[in-house]
Amino acid sequence: MARCVHGLEPTVAAEILRNGLGMITHIGHREVHFRAERPAGARRLVLGLRTADDVFLLAARGDDVGTSRRGADALAGLAAAADLAVLARLRRDHGGPAGFTGVEVSASFLGRRGFTRYDVEDAVGRVLAARLGVGYHSRRGGAPPPGHSGWRVTLDGERATLLLRVAERPLHRRAYKRRSVPGTLHPPVAAAMAAMAGVEPGDTVLDPCCGAGTLLAEAVRQRPDIRACGFDLAWQAVAAARENAAGLPVAVARADAGRLPVPDGVADRVLANPPWGGQVAPGGLLAESAARWWAEVRRVLAPGGTAVVLLPGVAEVPLGIRHGLTPVHLQRVRVAGAESFLVRWTAPRPGGGRGQPSPASRAVRSSRSR
Repeated sequence: MARCVHGLEPTVAAEILRNGLGMITHIGHREVHFRAERPAGARRLVLGLRTADDVFLLAARGDDVGTSRRGADALAGLAAAADLAVLARLRRDHGGPAGFTGVEVSASFLGRRGFTRYDVEDAVGRVLAARLGVGYHSRRGGAPPPGHSGWRVTLDGERATLLLRVAERPLHRRAYKRRSVPGTLHPPVAAAMAAMAGVEPGDTVLDPCCGAGTLLAEAVRQRPDIRACGFDLAWQAVAAARENAAGLPVAVARADAGRLPVPDGVADRVLANPPWGGQVAPGGLLAESAARWWAEVRRVLAPGGTAVVLLPGVAEVPLGIRHGLTPVHLQRVRVAGAESFLVRWTAPRPGGGRGQPSPASRAVRSSRSR
């Protein structure tokens, strides 16, 4: 089962199918269930999912225990029913660690309950630890130490489900993300935006307000043969993006997103999380007018190019339209606890023609030939 940001369920399902990882069996709130039937060597590809927050094995399932205080204790039955030997083998076959050195459990449920998540975690975790002969770390005492196997319990009003994390740590914790800044983008959301943009080999991908560089790093991970460049007004963000993009074909510089130091039509793709959501206040020319941002995106985008933008609401959409961009896809997601929208835009193509390379693509091919 793949866990994800609410709203990305179809995106995760599409990535699973596109990579031939298995058959989708159920799509629910923040989760996509699939059956992996490929050979053991191919199963390890599940840890390469970019749009999922995490991937788990189904350990046990039963009826939701309801809202009473005693319901949390009843969930210990899930831990008693799990086939631990089979789970250990499947986790290893899917690329996870071998054996168990400790147990930690996280729980979530829909609706009001007469118990807390800690009650659920302790009831399940103590039984699992006793069966495995290892220690249990309660989250009441803070984050678990490294190396503990991650288990998850979910209650959705109908079913109670026990899951075992495949990897040693959640997939959304990217190894490249060594530094962060306020308003930094969740990596799976950035991966979804890069996929939505349809980045092609040789494209120039630009982020006008790149923050810690997450969008560019995810785009390069999906398409290593692109040219990626990012700009930000804050030196702290520029330093973070450069450190996170170390070793990747990503160029980062300080610039105002309202007046980027690049020629017209230079970008085949624009990926952006502009500072309209409240976590980061717009600065420079953007503080004067949001219209400057849209005008600059339209200027740098190549004819027929694509922009994917994360917006806190749909009020910004008419402004993008007034600047000559056409919204062709809108997807509601929940980011940092707030409703947001992923919007894909296209720039007009002169005469409606197709097949002519953009200025950005010609420039990249020319520089490579030299």
